[in-house]
Amino acid sequence: MSVQSTLSSVIGPDAPARVDGGGEYLSRNPANLDDVVAEVSLGGPEVLPAATEQAQRAQREWAQVPAPVRGRVIAGLGRLVEANKESLARLVTREIGKPYAEALGEVQEIIDTCDFFLGEGRRLYGQTVPSEMPDKQLFTFRVPVGVAVVITAGNFPVAVPSWYLVPALLCGNAVVWKPAEYAAGAARALAELAWRAGVPKGVLNLVYADGESTFKGLETALAAGTVNKVGFTGSSAVGSEVGALCGRYLQSPCLELGGKNPMIVAPDAELDLAVEGALFSGWGTAGQRCTSLGNLIVHRDVHDEFVNRLDAALRAATIGDPSGDVLYGPMLDQKFADNFENILGEIRDHHTVLGSESVGRITESAPRKGFHGDPSTGLYYHPVLLDGLRPDDHVFRNETFGPIVGVSTYETLEEAIELGNAPGYGLSAAIYTTDPATAFRFRQGIGAGMVSVNNSTSGAEAHLPFGGNGKSGNGSRQSGVWVLDQFTRWQSLNWDFSGKLQKAQMDVDTVEPELDFTLPPELGGAR
Repeated sequence: MSVQSTLSSVIGPDAPARVDGGGEYLSRNPANLDDVVAEVSLGGPEVLPAATEQAQRAQREWAQVPAPVRGRVIAGLGRLVEANKESLARLVTREIGKPYAEALGEVQEIIDTCDFFLGEGRRLYGQTVPSEMPDKQLFTFRVPVGVAVVITAGNFPVAVPSWYLVPALLCGNAVVWKPAEYAAGAARALAELAWRAGVPKGVLNLVYADGESTFKGLETALAAGTVNKVGFTGSSAVGSEVGALCGRYLQSPCLELGGKNPMIVAPDAELDLAVEGALFSGWGTAGQRCTSLGNLIVHRDVHDEFVNRLDAALRAATIGDPSGDVLYGPMLDQKFADNFENILGEIRDHHTVLGSESVGRITESAPRKGFHGDPSTGLYYHPVLLDGLRPDDHVFRNETFGPIVGVSTYETLEEAIELGNAPGYGLSAAIYTTDPATAFRFRQGIGAGMVSVNNSTSGAEAHLPFGGNGKSGNGSRQSGVWVLDQFTRWQSLNWDFSGKLQKAQMDVDTVEPELDFTLPPELGGAR
């Protein structure tokens, strides 16, 4: 039997009297809209600033806990997540409609992230640096930034938040986490595991609020000086607003935004492998990943054969109930279904529509062959393969965030790279080729932060940098050692034990070369 949760913000240890005031939100199972996963009390604009004040007080004590001990807390979180892996994955599947196999993979990513950062608790290295003067030593230290406000989307409701929470907490910061409303249950589950691992509630605070209240609250907290770092995962449009707000307070946020990720299919590509990669990255999770394949750019010589094979594979794919073995399930939430309806309105006469028997919502009157389950219960949509895409098409230039992929053609690699960069995003890109020179030239020219060769645009390993450029982000990176620069600041120390004031650049011994010396003839000099 499904259990409904009643959730509200968790701020501690001295929580304000009210943490609601922003209305109520029902988080529904998108595969079965009658199933309410959580009834969520949303906070008003005052809740996030109150949480940052709590975090600021708690952070001072947390930062005094030795980093290796904080690392043990992260290890404990990883073990707790591992012990609850199947339960958490089932909740992710129920709340956002992600196929269970993918949900298991998402939870595994939290475990992998914890495993990696356990060791960083014993590293967090600084440097010892030689001085230009005697009896003086120079050092650098990583120090925590302070309070981080983390705002995350719900398409990866537990994995992506862990990319922020785990390194931020390990580095000695306190966190105020504002998850997506439609993934409130999964967020509470992950937070609960973190608290049980030993993270104090004041060090990790959970705030439920809508976008408007979050933005107003963030502005108030930034003005009050209770926020030292902002991490945001979401759309490019909202990310630009968050970036502008942070910039007014001289802060550089960590922005992980949308993508219009290209995949190049070269004339020497192994076509069946390319079809497999396109199918997973284009339509897995119903195309609702920031790294989902957006534009297929296929060489003219293999275009017809590749499109025919991909069309056949897409028509044969099973779509439906995410608890089963399906390529994808429903849209995450009604707002994403509404957006996808608008995207479908951008299909034009010059497009050839492939991939399914119909376009739009899967219904009794517009069925999908081989559908798994009852489509009438959820937000299920036909997959679309759109051939004949042009560079000025809306679908070519914009993130679609749904089960639709467009196909364009090219003749030269330079043209393919130009098409890949044209939308202005720069998150992920892939190329299928058997020629190393083609692969390396593509890597050199493409503007993406992450490049795959003979692999899909989706799929991030926990120890590599994750992030994009252009409309996909501001160059910040998550995961691996690279994310440490988001949640620490460098502090330098110079220690003079000479017993006198030594002035840099002024009191420095010099050794002058004999600049008028020339080699003698017996050593090769001029006679």
